[in-house]
Amino acid sequence: VILFLSVSNLFFLSLQFMPCSSTFCLCPSIRPPDSCEDATGYGPIFEEEPIDVVYTEGSPDGRISMNCRARANPPASYRWRRDNWEIKLMEQPDEHYSLVGGNLVITNPKQKKHAGTYICVARNIYGTVISKEARVKFGFLHEFSDEEREPVYVKEGQGAVLLCAPPKAWPEAVSYRWIYNEFPVFLPTDRRRFVSQRTGNLYISKVEAQDAGNYSCYVSSPIIGQSVFSKFIPLIPLPPEDEWAETINNTQIDIGSEHTMRCVASGKPFPFIRWYKDGYMYGKGELKFSSLTFDDSGMYQCIAENYWGIKYANAELRVIACAPTFEFNPVKKQLLGAKDGRVVIECKPRAAPRPRFTWTKGKELLFNNSRISIMFDGSLEILNATKNDEGTYTCFAENDRGKANSSGYLTITEATSITVAPEDSEVKVGDEIILSCTASYDPMLDITFIWAIDFRVIDFDSEWQHYERVMSEDGTGDLRIKNAQIWHEGRYTCTAQTVVDSDTAYADLKVVGVPGPPGVIRVEEIGDTWVKLLWSKGADHNSPILSYTIQTRHYWALYEDDWRDATTSPTTLDGSMERAEVTDLYPWMEYQFRIIATNEYGSGEASIPSLKIKTWDAPPVVAPTDVAGYGGRNGEIVITWTPVQPWYFYGKKFGYIVAFKPHDAYDWWYETISDPETRRYVHKDTYFIPTEEDFQVREFQVKVKSFNVKGDGPYSLTKVIYYPRDVPTESPTDVYARPVSSTEALVWWLPVVKYWRKYDDPEPGANRIFVPATVNQTRLENMLPDSHYLIEVRAFNGAGLGPPGEHCEMFTKRPQPPRMWRYITWTGKWLYVWWDHIQYDWFGNVSFPLYYKVMFRKTGYIYGKVYITGWHFMDFPMPQVGDYELMVRGRYEGGDGPVRKIRIMDTPCFCSAVTPHLKLLFHKIRIDC
Repeated sequence: VILFLSVSNLFFLSLQFMPCSSTFCLCPSIRPPDSCEDATGYGPIFEEEPIDVVYTEGSPDGRISMNCRARANPPASYRWRRDNWEIKLMEQPDEHYSLVGGNLVITNPKQKKHAGTYICVARNIYGTVISKEARVKFGFLHEFSDEEREPVYVKEGQGAVLLCAPPKAWPEAVSYRWIYNEFPVFLPTDRRRFVSQRTGNLYISKVEAQDAGNYSCYVSSPIIGQSVFSKFIPLIPLPPEDEWAETINNTQIDIGSEHTMRCVASGKPFPFIRWYKDGYMYGKGELKFSSLTFDDSGMYQCIAENYWGIKYANAELRVIACAPTFEFNPVKKQLLGAKDGRVVIECKPRAAPRPRFTWTKGKELLFNNSRISIMFDGSLEILNATKNDEGTYTCFAENDRGKANSSGYLTITEATSITVAPEDSEVKVGDEIILSCTASYDPMLDITFIWAIDFRVIDFDSEWQHYERVMSEDGTGDLRIKNAQIWHEGRYTCTAQTVVDSDTAYADLKVVGVPGPPGVIRVEEIGDTWVKLLWSKGADHNSPILSYTIQTRHYWALYEDDWRDATTSPTTLDGSMERAEVTDLYPWMEYQFRIIATNEYGSGEASIPSLKIKTWDAPPVVAPTDVAGYGGRNGEIVITWTPVQPWYFYGKKFGYIVAFKPHDAYDWWYETISDPETRRYVHKDTYFIPTEEDFQVREFQVKVKSFNVKGDGPYSLTKVIYYPRDVPTESPTDVYARPVSSTEALVWWLPVVKYWRKYDDPEPGANRIFVPATVNQTRLENMLPDSHYLIEVRAFNGAGLGPPGEHCEMFTKRPQPPRMWRYITWTGKWLYVWWDHIQYDWFGNVSFPLYYKVMFRKTGYIYGKVYITGWHFMDFPMPQVGDYELMVRGRYEGGDGPVRKIRIMDTPCFCSAVTPHLKLLFHKIRIDC
């Protein structure tokens, strides 16, 4: 150990005094073994680890929080890694990352920057542990294509498919509904209409005339809380062709049976029906057979004919005869029936003509009574079954061609009965609810629970993101509804079913939440500062709408979502209103409107924005501001002002009228400026040139107003300006300068500034800056460090420069870079750098840094990651491949100072660790001045 410490001290001592541009190898430090005094402590043990997060950009919360907590003695310190790189947790306000205890908080997350795999690292003196990986992913739901959807034409009575073609979404767990004609009217599904939750397509099994309308596919992502809908698809049912109203089909029937063959056709005039059998004329109208024989078998054709055309229909009639046989459909060998229930034992042999049926139980012949009856098709019906009904049952069938029988054993099981039924419930949007359903049943049977909403069976495989079946071995089959939404409302039916019988119970679920978006907005009437709007009420979601809020967005909005609450008449819009007047608008401005409904649960989604409208024009009411001016050379008068903002133009052909006159004159001179962005006007007239005898013309009155096609606006306040007779005659006094850094200085004077180096620069090439007359100080920039400067201040007006004041002398400060690196170590993934502070100079001759700026970049690149720190040390994630540069410079009051640079070269070298046989591979590090 003594040898190791000595070698380490020599190593770092040699590093401190090593000359520039030297190259050396770094080995990671090795922690000495624990002492006996450490026996009471222990290393970190995770009690809470981060989990996967799905985040949507633009989420109101605006942040991601990932939890991490470890038990340790002494307490653990925490770090976080993303994609195997250490996260630098700075204390700057513009950083996204912050650490709260051991928890990582990401503020305003961005997908390109923050998506990835995160690991929490907890450490104390006994060691380090890393948590399970947690992924941060970003959810999205794209908009549908803006392309118009083609109409779908389908004949009445036929099936139709309307394609959803949903946009891309992540997570992929989305739900589909269809809007019918207008939002928020959703198409109810039934046995005839079905929406696939896999593709989103709408299937209509048999189109009817009432199905005509416009359909839009509505896609919702319950995880990220967003919804989009497609362009409307017109569905146009076509009337059916004059297909037979009633026609014949292939028929197989027993010998001796009665039979009727009928064809009915539509047409004008009404068609005449005639028949052919096996190619020969057979009859007219309707064919009736009282007792079929084998001779009646054959191919039959019915022909419908009128003046406009003829139609044929073909079918085969086959007359059969055979002795009864159970070969193809015997009585089931094992029969089950529920106690106190209805049991039907089928007996369906093949026989022609129809046989006579008899039944026996064991050796007992059965006859019809109040509980037992032999049905017309031969089946045996037993009502209110009991255990005494168990036994062997045999069906006998006999006709004139023979007889046969078949047997099965009947077992009576306990009846299935729902003992805990679902109850009528109410749930808030976003919450979770469980509907209970428990049943008693025979233990020798398997039971299953079938749930349906509004008589549509729930498919748990495709609707897992909404519904979950909660099963247990005690006969419980509850239904969990996750993240309840409005469309989950309805009548839920629970069916407890075995192979023998079933029992059913139902409950109504009401979902309450914020209102849906109001219907389409229409603009009824337009004025110059007002419009009248009309809208339709949206879905209240089982809570009455309390109020409406109207929002506006005009042409000059800063961004797409820059909506602002509008002023309305009446001021408060209660939930019963469907029209209102929006006031305090800008004239001649393009607007859109939308409406938000509010109930006791909060405000819902905004309606679809209205069509863009433009208010009527009006005379302007806002005058230009900051009117000023001065007299120039050769009789010029320069008048300046700040233009009116575009939303105050109020109409076409907007411009300015400039009025000015000498202070004692009665009449004003007027000039018209047609460019609304003009900021100055220069008037030149020999009449205004001052003379030695006339000093009154040095003072002028100026005012400016705006105008448009509808009229003139008000004048600005009248401004007095002066025409200079000559250049300034007095020089500034009490000029004083103070250096603030090696390249900048501050200058003061009493009531343009020129500065140059005293011995090195010629005065004609001095740097010049101009300062407003109301300011008595300025900052001089781009000066040279450690230099002797002369500073000169003069007054200035439109006529020229006045005399200079006394020259002020000053010295800029000396710059100082960070000193020689004192400590550098590398652990394989992290580079730790420690430099000496730049010492404060009490005499003020050396610039002192406010903080340090550190850049880590790849060699040859201009840009890299910039870190800011007030300390004189920092560690960095160390790339494993490539050459890199690490630069440190001080930030001073006047700017950045000189830079110190380290080069990390991708050249391998070997160094020995504590034991001779251990060899480690590291980078070479090169220090450059």
